[in-house]
Amino acid sequence: MCVAALALTACSPRTGGNAADGDNGKKITLVDAQPAGTKAVDKVTWAIVEGEPATLNPASSANLIIPNLCDNLLSLQPDFSVKPGVAESAEWADPVTFVIKIRSDVKFWDGNPVTADDVVYSLNLNTNPASQWYGAFALVAPGGIVATGPDEVTVHFVAPDSDFRDAISGQGSAVMQKKFGEAAGQGLGTADAGLMCTGPYKLDKGGWKPGTEIDTVANEDYWNGAPLVKNMNYKFVSDSSTLTTALTQGEIDGAINVSPSSKAAFQGNGAGTLTVGHSTASYSFGPVSATSAAANPKVRQALSMAIDREQYLKTVVNGLGYVQKTIVPEFSFQSKEDASIYQAGYDALPAPKVDIEGAKKLLAASGADLSKPLTIAIPAGAKEFLQTATIVQSAGKEIGLSIKIDEMQASDFGALFYDPSKRDGTDFVATQGYLETPGILGYPSLFLMPAEMGGVFNWSNYNNPEVTKGMSAARNATDQKTAAEQFVAAQKLFAPDQLQVTLAGTYQLTYLNNKLSGVVTSVAVYSSPWALRLGGK
Repeated sequence: MCVAALALTACSPRTGGNAADGDNGKKITLVDAQPAGTKAVDKVTWAIVEGEPATLNPASSANLIIPNLCDNLLSLQPDFSVKPGVAESAEWADPVTFVIKIRSDVKFWDGNPVTADDVVYSLNLNTNPASQWYGAFALVAPGGIVATGPDEVTVHFVAPDSDFRDAISGQGSAVMQKKFGEAAGQGLGTADAGLMCTGPYKLDKGGWKPGTEIDTVANEDYWNGAPLVKNMNYKFVSDSSTLTTALTQGEIDGAINVSPSSKAAFQGNGAGTLTVGHSTASYSFGPVSATSAAANPKVRQALSMAIDREQYLKTVVNGLGYVQKTIVPEFSFQSKEDASIYQAGYDALPAPKVDIEGAKKLLAASGADLSKPLTIAIPAGAKEFLQTATIVQSAGKEIGLSIKIDEMQASDFGALFYDPSKRDGTDFVATQGYLETPGILGYPSLFLMPAEMGGVFNWSNYNNPEVTKGMSAARNATDQKTAAEQFVAAQKLFAPDQLQVTLAGTYQLTYLNNKLSGVVTSVAVYSSPWALRLGGK
C-alpha cells in the first residue's frame, strides 16, 4: 500500500487462467503465479524499473529488493492469502490485544537467532509517523509493543483494529536485528551501513555500489530453504526503451512492471516470455501541497472530467487495463466475507465521463488562484508517466488550466514521498499505486485520513469529519459486515473528492528470460512490485 512509483480494478476472480480483453479486443490469459522453482542458477540480473532506492531500510522505503533480504512476520501468498512467516502465529487474544509467537528456527545472516526484542525493535520503527507503514500502526497504544516472553511479542491497541493482521503480511513487519540497527543509527539501510535481516539473500559490505548496482548473495542457511539462485544482482533501469532492449537481447534476465508499450517486442522472438497477471495497480495523479490550487477538490474534479479514460487505456497501457471508478479497486475485496456489500457500493459510484463544458464551469466555480501554471512531477525516463502527465496537461489546456511537467531523477522522485522539502514547487504527482496487502482500508487511509491517523500521503490536508468518522468506524468494527457498511458509506463521500484522480487500473506485466524457467518460485503478479521471490520456497 505504498508509493514507490503510487492501487486497481479487476472484477474477475483471483485464479490463474482467466481471460481479459487486451488491446484490439484480443483475449489475454491472466496468470497469478509462476510454478515452483526446481533448477539452480549461478546468477540472475534483475532490473529495478523504479530506479535506485534511497535506502534498503524496510521502515523507510518500498522496493523489490527488500523482501528478498528481510522476511516479514506474516507472509503474503501468490493467491493473496496470509500465512505464517517469521511468526509461527499472530492472532488476536481479544479485540485490543494481538499476540505474536516467533519461530524458533529463524536466524539472522550472522547466525544469531531472532528474539522477541528484535521483533519489538522492528515493529517500533513503524510507530514513528515518519515511517511509510505508520498507518498500519496508528491504533497501537503508546509503548504498546512489548516482549512478553523470549519468543512472544504482545501488541496493545487503543481501539480494535480490523486491518492490522492483514497489514503486517507486508513490509510493515519486516524483521531486523536490534543490535545491528541501533549501531547503524540513521545510516541503517544505506550503502555504507547496510542492514541485518533473515531473508534468503544477504547484502555483504560493498554489495551496494551507488549509481550502478546492488549485488546480493544467497543465504545458504536460510530457514525456509537455501535459494536456487546463488547471486541476485539488481540493475537500475528506469528508461523503458533501454529496458526493453536489454531484456529482449538477454542482457537482463527479468523485470516486473515492464512497459505495456513494449508488449509487441516482449511477445516477439526475444530472449524470454511475458507474463500478464491480475494487479492491484493503477495509474493516477494527486495533490502534494495544501496551499496549491491542486488541493481544491473542484480543480481535481474538473481535470478528471476533462480526461477520456478509454483513450488513456489505448494510449498509455496499450489496452492492458480498465477504467477504475475510485481509488479502491474491485479486486481488493473479491475474497472478503462481505464482498457483495463492497461490490454494491462500488457499482453505485458514477463512472467517469468526459464533460468539457461541465469541467470549465467547475473550474470557474473553484475560486482557486490559477494565474500560475500547476506543476506535475514524474520520474524521468518512464514513458507511461510522461504520457500520463502529457494527457493531464492537454486536458488542463482544454479547460483553461496551465500545467507544467517536471521530470525528476529517480532518486529525487522517490524522495518526494518521504522528504517534504522535495515537494516544494510541485502541485501534483503522477503515480502508479497499488495495494500491497489484503484489506480495504489501508490504501485510501494514506490519502484521506489526518496525518496522526495514518494519512502519511495526505499532503493536501484533506479533512472531512464524516469521512474520518466512517473510516474509523470501519477500522474499529469487530465484525466484517459492519466494517463493510461503514467503509461503503465513507467511500460514497470521499470518492467524488478525487483525492487521487484514478485514470486506469492495470494488469501486471513481468518479463522473464528463458534461463529463469524453473527458477522463479513465485511472482505474485496481482500485488505489489516487490511481491516476487526467486529461488526460495
